Amino acid sequence: MSGTAGTQRSAQAGIAALAAEMTAHGIERDAPPRAVMAMLGDRWTHLILLVLETGEWRHADLRRVLAQLSAEQAISQRVLTEKLRSLERYGFVQRAVTDHVPPHVSYRLTEIGQGLVAQSRRTLDWINRHAAQILQARDGFDAQRVGLCI
Repeated sequence: MSGTAGTQRSAQAGIAALAAEMTAHGIERDAPPRAVMAMLGDRWTHLILLVLETGEWRHADLRRVLAQLSAEQAISQRVLTEKLRSLERYGFVQRAVTDHVPPHVSYRLTEIGQGLVAQSRRTLDWINRHAAQILQARDGFDAQRVGLCI
């Protein structure tokens, strides 16, 4: 058996296993594996989760601290509300409303949300440990692309 044929069989077996895994857990866009990974990869959700890991936050205070922590412009009230609703929909965040006048609304992580943040922190720790290699690879790739464009 040649190396190429063995590699192809190995790749085909890996793809078959991946397809079976995806079928078992949902291949649709709104299936939990795809939806949660998409949420974590957007511009704000992961940072919101990391802030909520520190405790319960009122909307305005959360918005203010996100602006302080982000190198980007401040999150709009509408976008923050959408992100929080999405996180609440998936069970990661709990919204609490007091009976004060006016009512006070605050957000905190649920137990499953705490578990998600713990998992994402492991990934973040891995990224931080390999940051120099990642930056070196990115710089090398970018340098090659610049050379190709000349």
